[in-house]
Amino acid sequence: MTFQAALSLIARFASVVSVSRLFHSAPFGYTKQAPFVNAAAHLTTDLTPLELLDHLQYVEGALGKEVVRENGPRIIDLDLLLFNDLVLESDRLTLPHPEILQRDFVLLPLEEIAPGLSNRAWGSQTLKSAIGRLPKRFVEKEPVEWNYRI
Repeated sequence: MTFQAALSLIARFASVVSVSRLFHSAPFGYTKQAPFVNAAAHLTTDLTPLELLDHLQYVEGALGKEVVRENGPRIIDLDLLLFNDLVLESDRLTLPHPEILQRDFVLLPLEEIAPGLSNRAWGSQTLKSAIGRLPKRFVEKEPVEWNYRI
């Protein structure tokens, strides 16, 4: 399983604190592809945000990620969504992830592992309040349990 392989590689440079269930969703953006499988993981690390991003991109490459079109089919896509309460805008990384509050396939796994999570960039909005305001839903069915092990 790709998630297990990704987490095994991630465990080399970060501690995996918790992992959500798997959420199946309709494709986002380019729709002529198979449904997506989404999950979230809470990590701790001594790396800086940009170092963590570099390591995550290495994991994607090691697992065979190839981008043939934006939001197109790919074997793995690791996004750095948050880094503590840091707000950052650079040419390589924006934190929190700029689309985090508009995508149920991101919000639902995140809320599962961090209920009540908020970020100063969101003002008074939380994951739960963002989920309630979504105009469109992509998650198609109940999340699936899986046996995450390192």
